[in-house]
Amino acid sequence: MKDSVLILSGGMDSTTLLYDCLDRIAVAVTFDYGSNHNRREIECARYHCRKLGVEHLVIELGFMSKYFSSSLLEGADAIPEGNYDDENMKSTVVPFRNGIMLSVAAGVAESRGLKHVMMANHGGDHAIYPDCRPEFVRNMSAAIAAGTYDGITLVAPYTNMTKGEIAVRGVSLGVDYSRTYSCYKGEEKPCGKCGTCRERAEALAFAGIKEEV
Repeated sequence: MKDSVLILSGGMDSTTLLYDCLDRIAVAVTFDYGSNHNRREIECARYHCRKLGVEHLVIELGFMSKYFSSSLLEGADAIPEGNYDDENMKSTVVPFRNGIMLSVAAGVAESRGLKHVMMANHGGDHAIYPDCRPEFVRNMSAAIAAGTYDGITLVAPYTNMTKGEIAVRGVSLGVDYSRTYSCYKGEEKPCGKCGTCRERAEALAFAGIKEEV
């Protein structure tokens, strides 16, 4: 039964969730909020939705790049290189990004008579991004349910999985990861040096994939 809205970035995790829960997803929503890598991700999200026959919406959130502070909104040169860890990646946090996106997605869901909103946060995000942690998921789900007539809930099945485990799942589902994008610098060719590029390479290697950069 197609009862859900999926927040689809065009990266590895949400694309895997698109394939994983295809029978439940009525519409996928990608947010254009002015990040360095938004354009590349939107292209990837559009590709997979067309391939699978899923309705795809791109919703503008341009105010975030205007008023919010994050290296993810400030150009390629602002993105730190090195490992995907707390101190190194903290500058890439976009304040309450998931909370804002989930709120909009919940509005889309209720407007269409759908029951759930899906997001693809994972265990590796917990140390860096507050709006990816289990307590956020629980509380945001409760807030969405309390704030909608239909009691819409948040579904986040990858919350306690590693990115490598998600990649393994994606391989079993036939996800073409070459048509996903992860680099926070957002350039035509991934840098291979930033935290997200390194994390991606590690996850794909765990799933038996070596990607040329």
